[in-house]
Amino acid sequence: MNSAQRWLVVASIGLLAAAPARAATYSIDTAHSQVQFRVKHLGISTVAGRFGKFSGSFDLDPSDPGTLAVSAKVDVASIDTGEPKRDEHLRSETFFDVAKFPEIAFKSTSVEALAENKLKITGDLTLHGVTRAVVLEAEIGGAIKDPWGVPRAAISAKTTIQRQDFGLTWNKVLDSGGLMIGNAVQVILDVEGVAKTETK
Repeated sequence: MNSAQRWLVVASIGLLAAAPARAATYSIDTAHSQVQFRVKHLGISTVAGRFGKFSGSFDLDPSDPGTLAVSAKVDVASIDTGEPKRDEHLRSETFFDVAKFPEIAFKSTSVEALAENKLKITGDLTLHGVTRAVVLEAEIGGAIKDPWGVPRAAISAKTTIQRQDFGLTWNKVLDSGGLMIGNAVQVILDVEGVAKTETK
């Protein structure tokens, strides 16, 4: 291989590495994603939990993040707060009632691009048989190819919902007049997706 040929190979590799990621549909990689929540306990501390089983996908064009579309479902029975008895209560009919409402679902309805890689995602959240619009503050982590050449992308998002808006009203009044469980629930999402369909 002469010097001209070597230069051409190096230049071609450089162009491929610099090529922007294309629009694609990404399936959520649950091994590298998390669905977490935080809620006040007794008004003085915070209990954190997670859902271990979920699925979904998102459409992302890194050059036009405002076109993002998201759809996801969560298996409510997979709730884990690190305390088996509490998790059993949360699954019961007095709280989530997983026998009747086994899934939480979210589907985006609009996306507003803000600062670089920042988004405001509006969508319908269905929880405990109730559907309400929620707004998530989101950030695109990036879109790359992994060491095996598979396109991947990541999004993080957070929102705060009022659980009573979804019929999750169980609580106990404390001697101080406060409530055992806070109404506001912070939801934190860290999602990595694997491209399943690339589009031009």
